[in-house]
Amino acid sequence: MKFNKRPAALVATALASAMLLSACGGDSDDSGSGSGGSDGGTFTAYIGEPKSPLIPGNTTESEGAKVIAALWTGLVGYSEEGEVEYTGVAESIESEDNQNWTITLKDGWTFHDGTPVDAESFVDAWNYTANPENAQDGGSYLGRIAGLAELEAGTATELSGLAVEDDLTFTVELTSPFALFPAVVGYDAFNPLPDVFFEDPEAFGTNPIGNGPFMADSEFVPGQGITLTRYEDYAGEDKAQASGMEFIVYADQATAYTDAQDGNVDIVDVIPPEVIESAESEFGDNFINTEVSQITYMGFPTYDARFADPRVRQGISMAIDREAISEAIFSGTRTAADSFIAPVVDGYREGSCEFCTYDVDAANDLLDAAGFDRSQPVQLWFNAGGGHDAWMEAVGNQLRTNLGVEFSLEGSLDFAQYLPLGESKGFTGPFRMGWSFDYPAAESYLTPLFTEQSLPPTGSNYSFYTNPEVSALITQGDQAQDEAEAIEFYQQAEDLIAADMPYAPMFFTQIQTVHTDNVDNVRIDLFQRPVWSEVTVN
Repeated sequence: MKFNKRPAALVATALASAMLLSACGGDSDDSGSGSGGSDGGTFTAYIGEPKSPLIPGNTTESEGAKVIAALWTGLVGYSEEGEVEYTGVAESIESEDNQNWTITLKDGWTFHDGTPVDAESFVDAWNYTANPENAQDGGSYLGRIAGLAELEAGTATELSGLAVEDDLTFTVELTSPFALFPAVVGYDAFNPLPDVFFEDPEAFGTNPIGNGPFMADSEFVPGQGITLTRYEDYAGEDKAQASGMEFIVYADQATAYTDAQDGNVDIVDVIPPEVIESAESEFGDNFINTEVSQITYMGFPTYDARFADPRVRQGISMAIDREAISEAIFSGTRTAADSFIAPVVDGYREGSCEFCTYDVDAANDLLDAAGFDRSQPVQLWFNAGGGHDAWMEAVGNQLRTNLGVEFSLEGSLDFAQYLPLGESKGFTGPFRMGWSFDYPAAESYLTPLFTEQSLPPTGSNYSFYTNPEVSALITQGDQAQDEAEAIEFYQQAEDLIAADMPYAPMFFTQIQTVHTDNVDNVRIDLFQRPVWSEVTVN
């Protein structure tokens, strides 16, 4: 067994915000295996069905992000410890006041169609992503740039805070100082787009043209996948070792795992919980256990009158024995969550979530005080094919035993259907959600889930929870002069969130990955995905 463990230290230059909604699931009966050769060979990898077309600014969930990571390279990269590294397109990102930034690009980068990656490629992409008319899921991540209010009001078509100075230089004005801006721009929503994108964005989503180590060799077909080939003119340091790869879409995680056993798919980055114990002995050194940044949550539809009272949400959370579920369902590979900030970043405080404590008596008292109607079943929502059935059923059984509340399991939707339902306030009961950071930062567990700026359709606040005090504290943390001061504000915001309980933190996560003998050098990165460029074919 290989074990990858992430360092817990938070590097100041990486303190920033963005999250990836995690599917932990997937789709397809298609199969394939890699083939070696002097050209580097090819390999295959499992993904679930992406929610949106393959456009960086519209891809904020785990399945589409795996493909984006192979096709694009952003302004900056990150070390294994979470430090910002200038291994991407940016030569430098500088400011004298932390509000007005100058970004200088390296010369020689090109898109897969041969056109140059220049300042206009970034500015045009950011303007498109930020514009609410384009309904891009990543639009909220550009909210710190000046001019967003005018875009939202319809009085402007571009962000006033962006300006192209020359082919390799552009400037960015923020609405307020933010010292750690260089870390944010490594997120997918800040990736560049070629001119051809703007001619037909819809067609581009199935025939993406990026600037990364791999390029599309076929169009993306829903329910099937996409084939990539190595981009020979790639300008980055992390050139692809393999000559090509194929993403295969699976509807069910268990089917992908069976195909890996049979050698029909080379990499399954997250395996089903029911095979964890047997997978290590079966795959040997091809089994990788990685401590990741993900928190598994049970969210509450705060817009539903039945769950509008915080005491109801608190009581349901306290009625769940997280440790028992981890042992019974996940073979002990999940840790009972006791915070809204994961232990892998600075800012985590043991036991900061008071209502994550298992206490049946207190849970019943809270529901009684709120006047909760126990005669109506609680609907538990989760996406299909992701290995969530067993643990959500265990939650339901505990609610029945501990609270006297019946339940039903609503798990028929695949991931690509599940998220739009959440965006439209379609969840009628507690719902499963998983988050992984894109930057090792306490703030990245707060802004995307618990602020007004992150409400759908341009954000991922699926509980539709807002609290002006929370937003104000996060803003104060963003503008802090050093890491320690910022964390103090973020923790104050967390305390308010923990009292309101729009989400119930359930588990801190390790993920289990398997691969075939056909490939080697499989590493899971900070963002919970394999580093595709490093994979070698035997």
